Amino acid sequence: MTTTTTSPASSTSPRKIALITGGSRGLGRNAALHLARRSIDSILTFRSRQDEAQAVIDEIERLGGRAAALRLDVGDSATFPAFAQALTTTLQQHWQRERIDHLVNNAGVGVHAPLADTTEAQFDELMRVHLKGPFFLTQTLLPLINDGGSVLNVSSGLARFALPGYGAYATMKGGIEVLSRYMAKEFGARGIRVNTLAPGAIETDFGGGAVRDNEAVNQMVASVTALGRAGLPDDIGPVVASLLSQDCHWINAQRVEASGGMFV
Repeated sequence: MTTTTTSPASSTSPRKIALITGGSRGLGRNAALHLARRSIDSILTFRSRQDEAQAVIDEIERLGGRAAALRLDVGDSATFPAFAQALTTTLQQHWQRERIDHLVNNAGVGVHAPLADTTEAQFDELMRVHLKGPFFLTQTLLPLINDGGSVLNVSSGLARFALPGYGAYATMKGGIEVLSRYMAKEFGARGIRVNTLAPGAIETDFGGGAVRDNEAVNQMVASVTALGRAGLPDDIGPVVASLLSQDCHWINAQRVEASGGMFV
């Protein structure tokens, strides 16, 4: 059920380790690469494309870091106990460690449909992936996160501003923002920080790649963004790396929007 690919072990001093769901592509991939530049290793999850995950591992190796990839469907919470065991095995075999330092709940799917047309199946999928999944995955992995570590939950600018067709998706992201504050309150006794990162519209393949590939959509985004363009993955990866770093050790229970000033 779980497939692992790893880069070789190293004799260097221990580095921090981040688990990034959906780390084989898009914003997760970019975050992993920027973490490597800050000497933080990554364990990526992927749902089906092991080749994409391996390509990210290869890039991290070229940057002097180490990485692993584990198969995970964040919409299937019944698999989380087995995933936790696979994670434990990977940590022991390749890092000689028992715990991770950071968890980034990033994996997601996009659904664009007016509220009047959104099906129950679409709603349920969004709920499983964007709210139930992060809730119970974090719960499952909490014993494997070091004291003084952090959790970063990825939300969306759509939880602040409203665009027709994203009501169900944004509802789940609003939920994850509330959940993040409760996590910060309850995990604080262990020194674990919890924040929310809310990207604006970014040029990736998310949602069918509309922002990246549809010129009209891209121009619309640029027209409502103070910095005058749509976002790029390289606008987000450094923010993830910064929020996980000691530079931001006193930032907790916060919603950080990285949208270039969209709809200000």
